[in-house]
Amino acid sequence: MVLNLISVEDQFFLTLIKLREHKTNFELSRLFRIPEASVTNIFVTWINFMALQWDEIDWWPSRDMIDFYQPTDFKRKFPSTRVIIDGTECPIKKPKEPVLQQATFSSYKNRNTAKVLVGTSPGGLITYISPAYGGAASDRQICERSNLPRMCKPYESIMADKGFNVQDMFERSMVTINIHSFFIR
Repeated sequence: MVLNLISVEDQFFLTLIKLREHKTNFELSRLFRIPEASVTNIFVTWINFMALQWDEIDWWPSRDMIDFYQPTDFKRKFPSTRVIIDGTECPIKKPKEPVLQQATFSSYKNRNTAKVLVGTSPGGLITYISPAYGGAASDRQICERSNLPRMCKPYESIMADKGFNVQDMFERSMVTINIHSFFIR
């Protein structure tokens, strides 16, 4: 694997371009004057590096930060809200193995997907992303496997849409689930 065909800064820049502009490996190979295989190696290396680095960051903000940055109207109406959660599905290539095809097939999207639980603060900052599961996993299953019940403090609340029947999972933590009508699809 030859990564030193271009500078470290240009490798990082290549990765950012691929993430932002969705350029093909062919386009990037021509732009940076490197072999297409090197584009793949550089991109995968940097994605793995960033994942390891960002995994060290504590993304869960303090209650004071939540209160400070949430919109005034939201704070007045939903003062105890800690996080707003929803399941997100990303399309993936259909796996070759039938067992993996079944585990990743989403009946909701009618294709193979990876699914994660995403949480945002009332101010709009992404504060939680669960590990990825196959598209066949339900929002409840992902929530059960998450550490959200341990992350929220007693008397805080989680806002979710109508598909999240998880109130019972948070009762012991004294965390309530708010499901509001404006989330109805």
